[in-house]
Amino acid sequence: MEKLVFQAATEGNVASLLSVLQQDPLILDRIIANCFPETPLHVAALLGHVHVVEELVRRKPELTKELNSNGSTPLHLASARGYDTIVRALVLVDPETCLVQDKDGRNPLHLAAIKGRVEILKELIRVKPEAAKMTFRRGESILHLCVMHNQLEVLKFLIGRIEDQEFLNCKDDYGNSILHLAVAHKYIETLNYLLTNKIEVNAENIYGLTALDILIQSRRDIKDMEIIESLNKAGASSGTYKQTKKATKTNPQKRSNNFNEFIDGQQDWLERKRNVLMIVASLIATMAFQVGVNPPGGYWQETSNVIVKSGKQVRVQVGHSIWADNEPETYASFIFLNTTGFIASLSIILLLISGLPIRRRGFIWILMMIMWVAITAVAFTYINCVVGITNCVEKGVVLSILVIVVLVWIGLMSLLVLGHSIRLIVRGVKAIRDGRLDGTRLSSWIKTTLQGIGYGNDLPA
Repeated sequence: MEKLVFQAATEGNVASLLSVLQQDPLILDRIIANCFPETPLHVAALLGHVHVVEELVRRKPELTKELNSNGSTPLHLASARGYDTIVRALVLVDPETCLVQDKDGRNPLHLAAIKGRVEILKELIRVKPEAAKMTFRRGESILHLCVMHNQLEVLKFLIGRIEDQEFLNCKDDYGNSILHLAVAHKYIETLNYLLTNKIEVNAENIYGLTALDILIQSRRDIKDMEIIESLNKAGASSGTYKQTKKATKTNPQKRSNNFNEFIDGQQDWLERKRNVLMIVASLIATMAFQVGVNPPGGYWQETSNVIVKSGKQVRVQVGHSIWADNEPETYASFIFLNTTGFIASLSIILLLISGLPIRRRGFIWILMMIMWVAITAVAFTYINCVVGITNCVEKGVVLSILVIVVLVWIGLMSLLVLGHSIRLIVRGVKAIRDGRLDGTRLSSWIKTTLQGIGYGNDLPA
């Protein structure tokens, strides 16, 4: 009989459930008394069978308190899955289940936050607002879970709903605030949102580390410069290790050592990127120059050769390209593509040695676009060269194969460039929207750029 009840709960079959309960009215009591891994209510709540849930809680309300093998109530499962109708039915019967924690220390609100279920959170907070302030396994709050699982919309809802500065700045057992976690995971959107909500920027964890220190100790990433700009704008400073606080008071210079090491590391990373770009651009320029002055097919060695041009016999000139005389249209295309790659690579070299601020994302994007043009030009130059030295019988087949391969490759490269471009545009729009890109900052950037290339030293601040 127990198997039939579980089968009805699994299938969502209310008629079958009622038939079993009519045959054995005590079946639910025996299920509660026995040690099953879960109850039929757990099954129905997990699978979203609303009518079965309503029938079970109507006949046996105490099923809502039962725990499965993971220590979860049916409300835990319904909250995690986002079944708002089932959640309302369960909390209507027993609101106290909002406070029950599973074996990992999570209550139903925690699971809803992890899964991004804003509507579920609204209902649960309405019923039991104190459940939102319960801590997790290592003292993490529901806000910590939102940041760790990158649930920004849930975080915004909770901070807006629970307007409590102490709750916003709460710390886990290691003293980490949600700002520490946002910096550690390098969630820039979450970081910028928190900085606009009067969070304690220089709060220290039990090791004496601020959010800026967390960034300094993390692995280098292209996001670091944007994060450090946001933190500096909010007045962030480097903290001190508790063991060295006394030494720091006597020597304030030590307070900024970690920060300086971080900046040095960033410069080293950027210098490596600069060197890679320079090497690749130089290689492409060398290849383009070499194939430009020594085109496939070689040169005419003597003037005794005669070719037909426009229906007329023409004597060739010593030192002229054989390919240019035989196939002028294909050769012109080859020269155009090769020159494009050559000029693009020279442009990269010129930009890299000009002193422009390579740490700027916009400048990196410009270099990337120019490099994409250079590499694409090299690819098409290769097609022209191969076609130019292939005989007429095989030329069509070779050309088809080359065009397909190169076009597929260029398609992938185009998607990459498009992705980077969209990302840059989105960042720019967000910077303008969040007020991180204003006239003062723009003028400061222009001045820094001009001074970097040797101009504007006398410009006013």
